[in-house]
Amino acid sequence: MCAFDLETTGVDVEADRIVTAAAIRLGGGAGTEPSSWMADPGIPIPDEAAAVHGITTEHARAKGSPAVNVVDEVTQTLADALGTGVPIVGHNIAYDLTLLDRECRRHELPTLLDRFADDVLWPVIDTRVLDTHVLPYRKRPSKTQGPRQLVTLAQVYELPWIEDDAHGCEYDALIAARVAYRIGTLAHMRRGDWPEPIRTERLPRFHALTGLDLEELHHLQIRLAREQAAGLEKHFRKTDRTAVVDGSWPVRPWVGEAA
Repeated sequence: MCAFDLETTGVDVEADRIVTAAAIRLGGGAGTEPSSWMADPGIPIPDEAAAVHGITTEHARAKGSPAVNVVDEVTQTLADALGTGVPIVGHNIAYDLTLLDRECRRHELPTLLDRFADDVLWPVIDTRVLDTHVLPYRKRPSKTQGPRQLVTLAQVYELPWIEDDAHGCEYDALIAARVAYRIGTLAHMRRGDWPEPIRTERLPRFHALTGLDLEELHHLQIRLAREQAAGLEKHFRKTDRTAVVDGSWPVRPWVGEAA
């Protein structure tokens, strides 16, 4: 797998910028190959974002590489992985891949899809999409922690979580890859052999993934992401009739300069 994560200036994929990035090749019997970057995003990093990932505007300007270089190198690293059939893995990865796509366009660089021989960007594995499908009825652990946050998945799949390292892109990318591996392992185990916390969840659906190859898994996630977005949009429209949730996956379509 190629575990991938970004830390950014905010949550708007059309306007925000990359601050740090990690792409880590691991698994398959080979050694781990980590690559990480820090960029000077070219805009101030809001205090709210710096509080999450710990990178201030001053630090990024002093230590970061030019954004155009980082965007180009990150994109080519992912393209090289896909070109050898290695899946890109991340949590809520449509956010990261869409923001990377917009950064390429901002800097007039070839996008990830432009650098890929196929006309469809694949294979991609999204732990948020898969977890939502296999454990659809999980409740939030607390008022402040959501049911689909990466820390929650680490707890559910019995992975160590070090809060001081969390929200760094290398750490989050690795946790996402480990979650993906656990989901795949559970899909190929008898239910009676599952850990008790998983076995006692309401209507788990891990076996819906049993035996899928990467192409089948990728196309399943396209459908799941669309269905999950439609369900979330329906929920939001109970209080906001104009709510829209984009179900595009793994990259939201570019709509041109109007964006």
